Amino acid sequence: MKLSKFGEKFTASTGIVELMDDLGTALNENPDMIFMGGGNPGRIPEAETIFKQRLEAVLADPDQLHSLMGIYQSPQGDRQFRQQIASLLKKQFGWDLHAGNIAVSNGSQSAFFILYNMLAGDMPNGGQRSIHLPLAPEYIGYGDIGLTSDFFTATKPEIELLDDNQFKYHIDFSGLEVSEQSTAALCVSRPTNPTGNVLTDDEIEHLDEIACRADIPLIIDGAYGLPFPGILFNQARPHWNSNTILVLSLSKLGLPGVRTGIIVAREEIVQAYSNANTVVSLACGNLGPTIARELFRSGDILSLSRELVGPFYQQRATRAVKLFRAALGDVPYRIHRPEGAIFLWLWFDGLPITSQTLYERLKSRGVLVVPGHNFFPGMKSDWRHQQECIRVSYAQDDKIVEQGIKIIAQEVIKAYESGDN
Repeated sequence: MKLSKFGEKFTASTGIVELMDDLGTALNENPDMIFMGGGNPGRIPEAETIFKQRLEAVLADPDQLHSLMGIYQSPQGDRQFRQQIASLLKKQFGWDLHAGNIAVSNGSQSAFFILYNMLAGDMPNGGQRSIHLPLAPEYIGYGDIGLTSDFFTATKPEIELLDDNQFKYHIDFSGLEVSEQSTAALCVSRPTNPTGNVLTDDEIEHLDEIACRADIPLIIDGAYGLPFPGILFNQARPHWNSNTILVLSLSKLGLPGVRTGIIVAREEIVQAYSNANTVVSLACGNLGPTIARELFRSGDILSLSRELVGPFYQQRATRAVKLFRAALGDVPYRIHRPEGAIFLWLWFDGLPITSQTLYERLKSRGVLVVPGHNFFPGMKSDWRHQQECIRVSYAQDDKIVEQGIKIIAQEVIKAYESGDN
């Protein structure tokens, strides 16, 4: 088979491809595998009951059932759903929004593919612009999404060492270089995937000021964050203005299978996205908006996030940290302070093996994690720290997580004791 440059790039094995292959293996081929790698949300029975009741109501109504399965929606998404989102956000946060500021995507990953390549890459004037990530490490799914080379740049973080074997990344604003000529946009995830870091309100405001001065958008990936699903363990304010592109998702509420992302942006960006989405996807899926429409109309999506989803993961994060502390003992480890999302980010200072080797050893023992080097798009690979970290999900059942943590600790301790290279 002869492949184009596009084909070679997007058929190659990458971090995100490996991650999703592992997911398929765990679900279909080896259900006994302890899956602590991917972003699958945990099962929250109360949330599942709400989704089930909503779906049953749709199935019982012939008109709603036809709307679900029998028609194409606009590539921008169902107008009623978009209006309900805009009305809720305007009412709750005072944002100047209407349906024209909202677009629906077939999952946030596809939204980022269009948005990033719409803004960055080869430019009509012959130049090239990149997406800048102000706080590495960042989401593994960004890394190979660009259509051109050198698509990302990133700023190396400052590291604050904390008590209790914890640490925290901070944006190094003194090292953050942004140019209107070469930078297409700033992008941060909040909470940060993979670390669970929640950028402070002041950090977000500072990034917004930098983006506005450079006349470029600030993109906030809120897949785990505000205003929903609200998986944050500290206080923070949702942020949006006309220079912000806020990308949200229904996945971490407990609906990853419906593949529904939501874009909140000024109208010209939404219209451009919609035109591109017509070519790529033709239309948006109906299932996610159909299930969630009533949650937005009533505002229950916010209470669901605050009262069920956020507390569920905070309890699991606390327990997972406690288990790692007990299992790792005197190993030189640190855990990024868990402030949100559904992962722990572990740093093994001076780890004698690479994160990829640790991943492979754990996989051979039936435990799947994600090696840390995959989370540094836009950064040179000579920083050893990238090879000393792993991302571990604590979303699965308590007994499974406890078993997985014991095996992770055993392999890490073994690596230090043997001094393997």
